[in-house]
Amino acid sequence: MRVCVYCGSSPGLDRTYVDAAKDLGRELAAKDIGLIYGGGNVGVMGEIANAVFEAGGEVIGVIPKDLVSKEVANFDITDLLVVPSMHDRKALMIEMADAFIALPGGFGTLEEFFEAVTWAQLGIHSKPCGLLNIDGYYDKLMQFLDHSVEAQFIHRTHRSMVFIEQDLTALLRKFKEYKPPKIDKAGWVMSLSEGPKKA
Repeated sequence: MRVCVYCGSSPGLDRTYVDAAKDLGRELAAKDIGLIYGGGNVGVMGEIANAVFEAGGEVIGVIPKDLVSKEVANFDITDLLVVPSMHDRKALMIEMADAFIALPGGFGTLEEFFEAVTWAQLGIHSKPCGLLNIDGYYDKLMQFLDHSVEAQFIHRTHRSMVFIEQDLTALLRKFKEYKPPKIDKAGWVMSLSEGPKKA
């Protein structure tokens, strides 16, 4: 099994994020789960990659050629794949992984994770997606997703596709039990075509 982990190229303000990344890396290696990640050697992403590799696990980095210097490409891993663009990076990571996890990160982390979720929603893949909620980092994001359900921009069934846990074992348990929901997105949108219920 290989898990794609999206995470920040920054270490974050709190040491907790870096420590959690290291712990996750060691745990992935212990469970014989390969890591697919963004290929950098800085921030949270560098910490998890180095922790997996140092513990004897498989680490595959995927990095666009334009970011090799900016994100300080990590050549001391199992394999580093240099691709033409961000689009190629995201598509290859989704293709190679069996599941997707987001650790704390910024715009790039959120964009990549939610692209994986969107592809699952559209049936392009049937792999599980989850957030590791280190120190409550994603609490407000989950509140926003719930608000989006109430505002009828996200179907409740699709909202349930985003798992959230504080530790890897619990998240992997949900991944193992995951069954892709079947919902007619077009039909759901059409059912809302009468317009907003409030002026």
